Amino acid sequence: MSDTSQTITQSLEASRPAGLNGSTVSATVSGEPLVLPLSRVRVILAFLSIYVIWGSTYLAIRYAVADIPPLFAAGMRHLAAGSILLVWCLAKGLRPTWAQIRASVVIGFFFFLVGHGLLHWAELVVPSGMASLFIAIEPIIVFLLASAASRTWRLNGMLVAGILLGLAGVGVLVGATAFEGTRGSTIGAIAIIISAISWSAGIIYSRYSKLSGNPMLLSALSLLSGSAMLLFTGAVVGEAKGFSIARVTPKAWLALAYLIVFGSVIAFSAYNWLLEHYSPTLVATHTYVNPIVAVLLGWLYGGEVITFKVLLAAAMVVGAVILVDRGTNRLASSPPKNVLNSGNN
Repeated sequence: MSDTSQTITQSLEASRPAGLNGSTVSATVSGEPLVLPLSRVRVILAFLSIYVIWGSTYLAIRYAVADIPPLFAAGMRHLAAGSILLVWCLAKGLRPTWAQIRASVVIGFFFFLVGHGLLHWAELVVPSGMASLFIAIEPIIVFLLASAASRTWRLNGMLVAGILLGLAGVGVLVGATAFEGTRGSTIGAIAIIISAISWSAGIIYSRYSKLSGNPMLLSALSLLSGSAMLLFTGAVVGEAKGFSIARVTPKAWLALAYLIVFGSVIAFSAYNWLLEHYSPTLVATHTYVNPIVAVLLGWLYGGEVITFKVLLAAAMVVGAVILVDRGTNRLASSPPKNVLNSGNN
């Protein structure tokens, strides 16, 4: 049993999510009744959502942008998902404030226009599994940006090892795209790195903005503002020229629908629900699993080749994320010491 599955199992055994009743579901195995707590089934499904669905979105993006211009594909995806979430929030009686709307524009820019816009565009030339490995370094970038923003650097051996290992893994990936990829794949790889930096900057901004409110409502507003920017930018750069809806294949439409319903609505709802009931450290284990799922699905169903360099980079990146995650957890549980301050207090 892996460390991740062991941790989840221990968590399920040790606690029950708050706010859930003790209702059960029943099944029969070999004639004997099997009774499972409904809460446990819900937790397992929620973790499977963020593990498997989010890992599969990279291949779905590749299928979608094969026929739909990338910025339009991302814009339509987030417009539909944001509208669904906003209707749900309004039905619950939630109403946005002007502060939340203003913040959603900034978050929409970092997360969706730059973050997802560049990712969708890059997957025209970069294999989906490799794209997921570039995105997997986001926890490392978040740590570096957060430290730079606070002008305070707290480090330990695990963090330093994780950062260096992650940078080395990215170097292996860039080298693989340069020597083994298709034409333009190196530019695509750089675009994905910029995408990861932008998404990480959005995370830092959302922390420092200190906005309160329902996470679903904030997500809906950010999705909608991001979709408006994506569709406008797509029109400005000429994506509408030569694009015909009639020429979009059913495969691309199904991929887009999958991204909307499963990738943006179901998985994100499961993610928010898990954050309400379990520790962020446990929920963040999806960052270890997503790239593995993406690489395997790209190989199984996308015809993507898994070379030795890709395997090596995958091991380095996933290992780096684990080291950085555990290193930051150690910092959080220990008093500040060995602090490097890069600015005046």
